[in-house]
Amino acid sequence: MKRSEEAGFRDYVTARMDVLRRTGFLLCRDWHLADDLVSITIGKLYRHWPRVRLMDHVDAYVRRVLVRTWLDEKSRAWRREEPAETLPEPAVLPGDDVIERLGLLELLDALPPRRRAAVVLRYYCDLSVEETAEILECSPGTVKSQTARGLDSLRALVAASQS
Repeated sequence: MKRSEEAGFRDYVTARMDVLRRTGFLLCRDWHLADDLVSITIGKLYRHWPRVRLMDHVDAYVRRVLVRTWLDEKSRAWRREEPAETLPEPAVLPGDDVIERLGLLELLDALPPRRRAAVVLRYYCDLSVEETAEILECSPGTVKSQTARGLDSLRALVAASQS
């Protein structure tokens, strides 16, 4: 890669790092794994940067790589380990806004991976049905049904937690 291309790559990654990390976190709900996903995504982007930088929608390409990387990681056998059932007491009780955010993240965590990806891409990343379908490599109808089922599941979980 030429120095001018490398400088452009560095500028792009620097500008998008926070968005990539947050999107990765919403997908996997683990900051460490989100950092790993972003690192893998950046590595893939670096290899193809001379071609990618000429694209009209670089962000869409990078989001697609990130989601596909997460789905690939999710299917690895060692990722299916079960977490411990009990955690030590927290040192400080979190505030109400943190509790609400944690509740939302737990609800997202209850969704299957593809539904979670559809909901995050549609409502957090604010992508269209077609853009989401392209990233998930499925039809727009599948995105609509996955999103609708994901939202229905979230509503049912909220209703169950409030009763």
